[in-house]
Amino acid sequence: MTTRVIIVDDQAMVRAGFAALLAAQSDIDVVGEAPDGAQGVELSRRTRPDVVLMDVRMPEMDGLEAARRILAPPRGVTHRPRVLMLTTFDVDDYVYEALRAGASGFLLKDAPPADLIAAVRVVASGDALLAPSVTRRLIADFARQRPAARGKPALRLKALTQRETEVLTLVARGRSNTEIASTLVLAEQTVKTHVSRVLTKLDLRDRAQAVVIAYESGLVTPGE
Repeated sequence: MTTRVIIVDDQAMVRAGFAALLAAQSDIDVVGEAPDGAQGVELSRRTRPDVVLMDVRMPEMDGLEAARRILAPPRGVTHRPRVLMLTTFDVDDYVYEALRAGASGFLLKDAPPADLIAAVRVVASGDALLAPSVTRRLIADFARQRPAARGKPALRLKALTQRETEVLTLVARGRSNTEIASTLVLAEQTVKTHVSRVLTKLDLRDRAQAVVIAYESGLVTPGE
């Protein structure tokens, strides 16, 4: 099955480079490019891609606002692609807010080509791109700067069972399903079921949002 991708970036050379790289893959089809967030939102609704590669900082409309509009469309718009944020800096307030809005992760613009290709495939498959060495640090840094909102986020966690809470804690610490299964002495399929239930109960799209709520609720604290 081919993954349909659009690229939203204000730098023509970046768009061209990413498009050429991705289009060379037999399982990826680049169906459009846009130079700013506003045109990216329109392009996304018109082409209905599986994945949107979205630059964080752009004129007219930045990537954060564009991601919000794509991931929380108006009534009548049902298509919601996965959004992968592109950034020059590995710790960026815009990226944190994008994860809160429902983006599936982020990638540094200077990442090796193989990482970009792998990231698109991971996000297209429905998983979040949560590299423990980068994304988890980003979320932890901003959680440290902003005292955890112990109100609504913490109350939402009361819907979880003890086992589901344990699984969420390990997800927030950047553990894979295989690592969680080993830690809790569970079958990997059982872990997948618990993760799915956590996402459903908390009304989250993927693991990226699960990590955010784990930090914001105080379930996991920076530096643990």
